[in-house]
Amino acid sequence: MNDNNTGFVQVLRNLISGTRTRLGIMLLLALSALAACSEPEPTAVPDVPTAVNAPAVAAEEQMVADFSGLQDGWNAFSPGGETICTDGSEYRFFVKQGEPDKLMFYLEGGGACWDGANCDPDLQPSYQINLAATDPANSHGILAFEHPENPFADYTVVYAPYCSADVHLGDSVQVHTAPTVEGHESHEVNIQHRGLVNASAAMQWAIDHLPMPEQIFVTGSSAGSIPSPFYALKLAQQYPGADIVQLGDASGGYRGFANFSPYDVWSTDQVLAEMDYINNIPANEFSFHQLYIGVERENPGIRFASYDNAEDNVQKQFLALGGTPTESLLPLLQGNLEEISTAIPDFRYYVAGGTMHTILLRPEVYSYEVAGVRFVDWLTELAAGEPVQNVMCVDCTMAPEPVQAP
Repeated sequence: MNDNNTGFVQVLRNLISGTRTRLGIMLLLALSALAACSEPEPTAVPDVPTAVNAPAVAAEEQMVADFSGLQDGWNAFSPGGETICTDGSEYRFFVKQGEPDKLMFYLEGGGACWDGANCDPDLQPSYQINLAATDPANSHGILAFEHPENPFADYTVVYAPYCSADVHLGDSVQVHTAPTVEGHESHEVNIQHRGLVNASAAMQWAIDHLPMPEQIFVTGSSAGSIPSPFYALKLAQQYPGADIVQLGDASGGYRGFANFSPYDVWSTDQVLAEMDYINNIPANEFSFHQLYIGVERENPGIRFASYDNAEDNVQKQFLALGGTPTESLLPLLQGNLEEISTAIPDFRYYVAGGTMHTILLRPEVYSYEVAGVRFVDWLTELAAGEPVQNVMCVDCTMAPEPVQAP
């Protein structure tokens, strides 16, 4: 073949090849059209990468409170792990479902111990040894959810029981020596001071199941009153957008102890190590009321408050047991309140007369009135974030006369 024929053949081949290609493309398009008639429309490609969308979806799902498995009323949980009571028995906590945006964290009271004489369960222990008798359903006051004036009736409540003898602030194991007394030989007493672990386990349930509470009320009575500022700080760190109110019930008169240090016995200094203010206080000068000031230095957004009876007999008994006896609690109480108020100007207190110890789980929540201010009204406004005034008894030796709801 000559060169002209060769060129013609090559052009012809190219045309044929191009035609086949176009025919192939047309055939594929036709098959795609037929497939579209018989198969569901494919999912649209997102405008942004899936990796960007995934966390947003997960975060949205996490905003929903998880109340799965809860029954009406109180639910008991045994967290296990390192939680334990002083006698080695099982620790548990309680939850009552309410609104997901309202949380109350309540720390139970029950004494304390720090040596062989008051820790030995065979002698006269000054603390709640285990949780055999603990049942929040038997309580009144702010846990009487059917009461028409209860400001916490619709709150989700996490109740942290107490059996560690260390005001919920211990993280140590101690071996004390019980004394020899009539009918009782001296022996070693092993005590598990695991208040931090126990209360933290209860608090963790709230963190795991309530992603965004808007109102948080942190409180406790007696031994549970003392650490309530600390646990308010912990919850504030977890929920920076929440309105947090703290109220201590019946621990305002403690001002140091002469014959024991919570730093040494309970390792409280290690538990509170994150607070610079507390770290700078020597062990022999530490007093529980300083927790308010230490916590406020860490987070001034928390609202702090306290309740006390001016001549609380139980506080007097523990002061004497700790080596600081006093005939009247009122001077110590006034000194603490003044020191806290100077450091925290919006700190508020309510002081009733008489010798009663604690109020929050008593019917007196709804019947006490001091200087014309009903305690339940003061408490309701405090929890709601409204301004309240300090209330101080006039005749502080006398308990308030009960009043009826208006």
